[in-house]
Amino acid sequence: MGNVDKGWLSRLIRKRVVRASKFRHVFGQALKNDQCYDDIRVSRVTWDSSFCAVNPKFVAIIIEASGGGAFLVLPLLKTGRIDKAYPTVCGHTGPVLDIDWCPHNDHVIASGSEDCTVMVWQIPENGLVTPLAEPVVVLEGHSKRVGIVTWHPTARNVLMSAGCDNLIIIWNVGTGEAMIQLEDMHPDVIFSACWSRNGALICTACKDKNIRVIDPRKEKIVAEKDKAHDGARPMRAIFLADGNIFTTGFSRMSERQLALWNPKSMEEPISVHELDTSNGVLLPFYDADTNIVYLCGKGDSSIRYFEITDEAPFVHYLNTFSSKEPQRGMGYMPKRGLDVNKCEIARFYKLHERKCEPIIMTVPRKSDLFQDDLYPDTAGPDCAIEAEDWFDGKNGEPILISLKNGYVPGKNRDLKVVKKSNVLEGKPAKKAANTSPAESKTSPHPSIQNEGKLEELLREVKSLRDLVTLQDRRIAKLEDQMSKVAI
Repeated sequence: MGNVDKGWLSRLIRKRVVRASKFRHVFGQALKNDQCYDDIRVSRVTWDSSFCAVNPKFVAIIIEASGGGAFLVLPLLKTGRIDKAYPTVCGHTGPVLDIDWCPHNDHVIASGSEDCTVMVWQIPENGLVTPLAEPVVVLEGHSKRVGIVTWHPTARNVLMSAGCDNLIIIWNVGTGEAMIQLEDMHPDVIFSACWSRNGALICTACKDKNIRVIDPRKEKIVAEKDKAHDGARPMRAIFLADGNIFTTGFSRMSERQLALWNPKSMEEPISVHELDTSNGVLLPFYDADTNIVYLCGKGDSSIRYFEITDEAPFVHYLNTFSSKEPQRGMGYMPKRGLDVNKCEIARFYKLHERKCEPIIMTVPRKSDLFQDDLYPDTAGPDCAIEAEDWFDGKNGEPILISLKNGYVPGKNRDLKVVKKSNVLEGKPAKKAANTSPAESKTSPHPSIQNEGKLEELLREVKSLRDLVTLQDRRIAKLEDQMSKVAI
């Protein structure tokens, strides 16, 4: 596979090659214990997803759950020890394998599970006060477990899921319909699936060692590379902002590799490098604003980061953040959730066996002024187009926002009704104001509010009933264990 640059990383570190870059001195720092989330039973399922998803309001973590699948959703400020009885999102009947926050609504999260379903949830304004067992919508169409869920970057309520049935489904969440099913494109398990920056294309990495670029609306493979990495262990593939593809995988000798590809000419990679001989799958996290890729290996205790440029060797090693504890998973904060006053350019949420630890990446600057060069306008929370427009063939680039004065969430964004058939907008979030005073005066159907409240109360009653049932089971189990000990 082209000219593999062996020992490239160790050579760079040894020589300390100096290359002009404003990110050369980026350093990582783990936050103190009181700013971590403690006593969390992180999921033990053997699936190579990140197990964690974060946005400017919440951190969500897939956890161990008896008799089904569950994940925690914690407000960012709820640090410290998390009570064992803290309410969870618990509607799946099998372990949860992947979760993803909607980029256009910080209260909406999707989950994929071993129970073959995708569920979409609306989280109340201040987080959960009771277990959430009723999703806004259940998306059924996969025949095997669903290991990947990822929202469209620019179109409202468009969600992609990939299952162990080798099938990719693209849903209109607003109507609960499976709009596109990409069958017979992958002969084996799909390891990763990623949207391009405007969501016109997707790229996938498959167990057959092929990287594919797919036009989902034409249901057509537009580029393909066989044996992108020769090793048998899982690969990952992501789109970069310029349309190139970045992959991680393994060589035939089980050395971890990274590579850069031009989808218009995939015979040979633009660049390919070998890192080390560890066997943890490398999860890539990409910042389109700075063109930095962060690599977090499952089971590693480090985060390596690289800058992608137009100059050879194209992938430039910047630095490594190292710690003592290995990571079980990793969450990555969108740029709008960072503290621009501290020159923070990335924040990770590292999962330990029983803890979630935030790690901040900072560019050292002496000035207190806003650093324009570190913070170009970034993707904001507004969608560029509606789901129907995208399915009709339209594309929309991300709507960018300035971070000069920090990110301020818009008011009542959750309740902005665009389509009456939109199931997400049709169900109010708990604790959210249903309408403004002006709207309530002019509303021709005041009873709709009461119906919404009644529905909310019924959901809470059902959640409480589910909680009581769970506790009854737990008590019975403990009593059984006690009786065995007594014997």
